[in-house]
Amino acid sequence: MTAASSSKPPLTVPAASSFARVSLLVYTLLIVYASWYPFSGWRDMGLGPFDYLWSRLPYYWTGFDIWTNIAGYAPLGMLLVFAMHPRIAPAWAIWPATAAGILLSACMEAVQTYLPTRVPSNLDLLTNSAGAFAGALLGAACSRYFLRESRFLSMRRRWFSGEASRGLVVAGLWPLALIYPQNHLFGLGHLVPPLLTFFSDLLDTPIDLATTWINNAQLSAEQYWLADVIVTACGLTGAALLLLMLLRKQAPRRALVMFYLLGCIAVKSLACALFFAPQNAFVWVSASSAGGIVIGAMMVTGLSFAPPTAQRRLAALALIISLAVTNAVPANPYYISTLETWVQGKFLNFDGAAQFLSVLWPFLAIWFLYHPVHRKQK
Repeated sequence: MTAASSSKPPLTVPAASSFARVSLLVYTLLIVYASWYPFSGWRDMGLGPFDYLWSRLPYYWTGFDIWTNIAGYAPLGMLLVFAMHPRIAPAWAIWPATAAGILLSACMEAVQTYLPTRVPSNLDLLTNSAGAFAGALLGAACSRYFLRESRFLSMRRRWFSGEASRGLVVAGLWPLALIYPQNHLFGLGHLVPPLLTFFSDLLDTPIDLATTWINNAQLSAEQYWLADVIVTACGLTGAALLLLMLLRKQAPRRALVMFYLLGCIAVKSLACALFFAPQNAFVWVSASSAGGIVIGAMMVTGLSFAPPTAQRRLAALALIISLAVTNAVPANPYYISTLETWVQGKFLNFDGAAQFLSVLWPFLAIWFLYHPVHRKQK
């Protein structure tokens, strides 16, 4: 070996994107849950699971159905391309990403054969496949901005810790988890409604949310108010501290957290306007929720000076308290009436995914905060 050759810097292999792979896993779970929601009334009609492939195209369909199917699978195709980097170049990853999207959609439609509220459709398979292909094309076209050297990646390295990818996925899911109506503003992880649905289907006996023993407990207005303040303050504190512990010291930490919280509130308001009525955009605003936001903001401001280890532990504690109070306090009548007016209709798939995410998020966040690998955030 010559001196000239020994002086050459070693070749570096591009790193895989943990953010893309974790996002792909979470998004795939959301598709599965949305496709099979509400997971009840399973039956065998004597049809093969893939008979829909050879059926005639549906007589009744709308442009809305077409575009929502395409839009639903486009992020999947994009994430598949990103997740295959660097093993497969983005231009070549288009084809396995599209094939994976087609296979997933075919399986989702096949299982719908056994669900009474769902109808397997070869048109859905075609549009979902088109969405996966379009997303894969977009992912390949945008790969140089997300997978290679770019201003976006440079900013990511300056502001966030090296192991922040999984935490960014969890933090990014919080505003989406807030879309589904909650008993409290930030009261995620409400297990009672989905558990009642599960046992109702298992026992073949309808169980009304408003008549169960856990909801028959009577609390005074002051107790409801206090519970709402606690859940709102702890939920906000847990999410904000989770984001704070991912940021480096040189990052504009307080500005980013403020922007993050304002963005979450904007998403919540937009969802209320879309799924209820435009005049109900701020229906979530109440004296107790406003008080919880103020207390939570004060807690986050003070804890922003704490070391990352303390922030991680306090974030987990705040989320555990919020989770415990959310499930211990009986649902108020306003929450029950809100669920009754929640518009599903054409958004049935979205409704299932939104509910699943609202229940899953605090457990996902607590797992992230306590997992040994994730304690190394600096």
